[in-house]
Amino acid sequence: MRMAKTVQQRLDKAGCDYDIVPHPHSATSLESARSAGVPAERVAKSVMLDDRHGHYLMAVLPANRHLDMSKVRATGPWQLTRESGLPHLFGDCERGAIPALGDAYEIKMLLDPTLTRQGDIYLEAGNHDYLVHMSMDQYLKLVPKAEVREVC
Repeated sequence: MRMAKTVQQRLDKAGCDYDIVPHPHSATSLESARSAGVPAERVAKSVMLDDRHGHYLMAVLPANRHLDMSKVRATGPWQLTRESGLPHLFGDCERGAIPALGDAYEIKMLLDPTLTRQGDIYLEAGNHDYLVHMSMDQYLKLVPKAEVREVC
């Protein structure tokens, strides 16, 4: 699988220009950046949060940065979601390879502005072996509901 079905459908529907970047199997977004030889500040890392009441939030930040929970909690009572709770949200993705496309999965997104200042972006394709690469303009068309807000 080069890409999760939901990701492929979203890209096709939007008519986006993108490249697929293969890389050696990796466990984290930061490892993906290193193994693919791309700048970590351009790789989108998705961190899932929930409010313990069935609502989810996807925080998207550069792979080389850390989530600042105090900034996220300013938007609500969010906590980190246990990975065991994610398969039902991302059933077409490998565990731990969440694409930074909350809109495609009907999940609210917070997008750190350090990513939006990049000319292009790489995101997990829904597995641990490929990244999707596109211009930032193309990406922002895919996530029109994303709230740009500092989260790291």
